[in-house]
Amino acid sequence: MPAVASQSINVQPTDRNPARWLILAVICVAQLTVVLDNTVLNVAIPSLTRELGATTADVQWMINAYSLVQSGLLLTAGNSADRYGRKKMLAVGLLFFGLASLGATLAQSPGQVIAARAGMGIGGALLVTTTLAVVMQIFDDQERPRAIGIWSSVNSFGLAAGPLIGGTLLDHFWWGSLFLVNLPVAVLALAATVTLVPESKSRGGDRPDLLGALLSMIGMVGVVFAIISGPDAGWLSGRVLVSAAIGILGLAAFALWELHVPHPMLDMHFFRNRRFIGAVSGGILVAFGMGGSAFLITQHLQLVLGYDPLEAGLRMAPLAFTVILINFTGLGARLIPKLGTPGMIVSGMSLLAAGLVAIALLGSHGYGGMLLGLIMMGTGIALAMPTMANAIMSSIPPAKAGVGAGVNGTLMEFGQGLGVAVLGAVLTSRFVALLPLAAAGAASLPAALDRTHTGAERTAVHDAFASGIGTSQVVGAIAVFLGGLIAAVLLRRAEGTDGDGDPQSTDAPSGAQPAPAVPE
Repeated sequence: MPAVASQSINVQPTDRNPARWLILAVICVAQLTVVLDNTVLNVAIPSLTRELGATTADVQWMINAYSLVQSGLLLTAGNSADRYGRKKMLAVGLLFFGLASLGATLAQSPGQVIAARAGMGIGGALLVTTTLAVVMQIFDDQERPRAIGIWSSVNSFGLAAGPLIGGTLLDHFWWGSLFLVNLPVAVLALAATVTLVPESKSRGGDRPDLLGALLSMIGMVGVVFAIISGPDAGWLSGRVLVSAAIGILGLAAFALWELHVPHPMLDMHFFRNRRFIGAVSGGILVAFGMGGSAFLITQHLQLVLGYDPLEAGLRMAPLAFTVILINFTGLGARLIPKLGTPGMIVSGMSLLAAGLVAIALLGSHGYGGMLLGLIMMGTGIALAMPTMANAIMSSIPPAKAGVGAGVNGTLMEFGQGLGVAVLGAVLTSRFVALLPLAAAGAASLPAALDRTHTGAERTAVHDAFASGIGTSQVVGAIAVFLGGLIAAVLLRRAEGTDGDGDPQSTDAPSGAQPAPAVPE
């Protein structure tokens, strides 16, 4: 078993790359292709069903094929970027994503679209990990928080712009245009990557951890598939239980293998680092709150307040634009020296929790009350998410930046899926408890409304559903707030142990002493 060294190598660039902000713009464009593709697909579901004859199961696999492949490959993609070069893997990711988008554009059957979406998942895993890893390499400690803030804002922009872009394209063109638009973006980003992005990789001589990669894929795919399938198949169904068991066993086997293999893909001794543990705990719960609340608010806007999908997307936009405004102005980055990492995380997650509570209490009967909560949530996300990502990445040696980005991406996938699953289960439980119709077998809002005969019954159904959403949002707020406290306490203790607060000065693993990431 590898020992834990007292220090790791932390190489800071002596000269800042003069093109670093232009490189960041290229990276953000590459990341945006991934985010937009996932958000625009939701508005294309009716067209895919009508023009390709896709069944409900086909549509679910079109959406889930991407998530399953990406989540299973994140750690492997990050490790490949560290080993073979982050610029090289970024270019490969763009190439994969572009070719898969072309395949989806030319698809003639649901099966071909599903296969193309799986190919996009491969490209997406490479892009998510390499973009963040490159940010870590080209920006120093002073500028990195703002750069990560801008990088993370791309996700919020994609969530806001995706439905609008998708709706506009579908109004004028056929469904394949949603994928075709990725091609010029991918080509331009690929050309800019080859021209501008510097190469960097770990020059360690450790061998590829092929079994570790396989076990991580089995574990993550099993767990994510169980989370995705639970709401429709039932949490106690055989499909969900078997998938969850395979996933948990796969992850356990992965952890045991990584502890004993001479050259691990993910050194499990990172989990002895309090800073890493604190950031990981907070990251999961921020993603939990974001994923679960977005799921609940979308349903609230459409099923309770009666907006169509495009109108609901427009009314979610203030959350995204608040995140973008705060991160692009650098407000969060300027607050870090004053509040410190623990203070930023507590402040951000408290605001996120308060926003959820505000929506639960004030947004039950109209959009006006919800708007305040969305702005509070956006402010909290803008403060907490980049700080959390920076804390995770800073607690891992520079030579493992790709793996660190893979860990960050995996946490986001897992946390968001868990948020949808848990808060959705709370919603259903509360809805059933308040409404005899639901208890009799109509455990969803449309099914319950189908059984109503009078206006009073319909009002009761809507009130029960709104109450269920409110309860779920309060549960999510409690989880997010407690997560912020736990993360802050662990990070504060880690800083006290480090003495000087250097995030990489203690508890850095050295089982196979990694070489620093050296630009080529």
